[in-house]
Amino acid sequence: MSPSDVTTATVEAAGTRIASRIRRTPLDASPSLTALCGVPVALKLETRQITGSFKLRGATNALLSLSPQARAKGVVAASTGNHGRALAYAAAAEGIPAIICMSALVPGNKLAEIRRLGAETRIVGQSQDDAQLEAERLSREGYAMVAPFDDAAVVSGQGTIGHEILDDMADVETVLVPLSGGGLAAGVAAAIKGRKPKTRVIGITMERGAAMAASLAAGHPVLVREERSLADSLGGGIGLKNRITFPLCRDLLDEVILLSEGEIAAGMRHLYAVEREVCEGAGAVGVAALLAWRVGRLAGPVAVIVSGRNVDMTLHRAVMNGVDDPFQEEGA
Repeated sequence: MSPSDVTTATVEAAGTRIASRIRRTPLDASPSLTALCGVPVALKLETRQITGSFKLRGATNALLSLSPQARAKGVVAASTGNHGRALAYAAAAEGIPAIICMSALVPGNKLAEIRRLGAETRIVGQSQDDAQLEAERLSREGYAMVAPFDDAAVVSGQGTIGHEILDDMADVETVLVPLSGGGLAAGVAAAIKGRKPKTRVIGITMERGAAMAASLAAGHPVLVREERSLADSLGGGIGLKNRITFPLCRDLLDEVILLSEGEIAAGMRHLYAVEREVCEGAGAVGVAALLAWRVGRLAGPVAVIVSGRNVDMTLHRAVMNGVDDPFQEEGA
């Protein structure tokens, strides 16, 4: 696989393939952020997706692209939570066995939901890279690997968000997208740039352990130490042998912005108090970047991808009550 395997055509094909199995999420205007920024701002609410995050798009497209033989044996993936939940849901819907490998850093609420959906879980090590090694071992036993991001079918599935944004906001000037391993950012950027090349696509991530940001700065994939963050879904490495998302993010993203824990917390609070959306830290980074005036000059409409709601509610309550960095306060 290569970056050329993700195109406007593959994103359009993914949209057709998954249409009956996912939810076409709303792009809702935000009066509060519009007033703040002085240009129209709308929220692409993947919090409303069936499994609570955008990940269902890519996982479903990848599963539906497998051969009958691969489906019969089953699938395996490493995940920081949301991909595993999406794959577990999609696999159960198709009657396909699934094994999800995760590190001990994955929040308990995400682990419990994956198990509830019927997937087998394996907890391995203290990082996404550790979990990935176990997934690779199982793939050598014959399970089909459904990577969380560095897979053309997954990236094309996530890219369907970009086409939906363009369909609903044809004059969009800037798209803010959470950035982790790059599956969402690469897919959205490929979809947006393929149809409207002058639209800016900006990746937003956290300061703690941002693997794609560090890799882009270095000019090649690098390892980073994972740290606990409100944006836990943005954790994990991108893989030193990354073939798709690194070159796509390098070539298509106009900018990458890193946020502090306090800025992410402020984004979560705004989404809850003003937009009435429960949102995990990773999903709040685009809103957080606007609130912190980190995006720079805005000349036209902005679409903010709010990528997921699967937050531990005890953590969410702490943030709503004013805690900016619960992990630092725990001494983690």
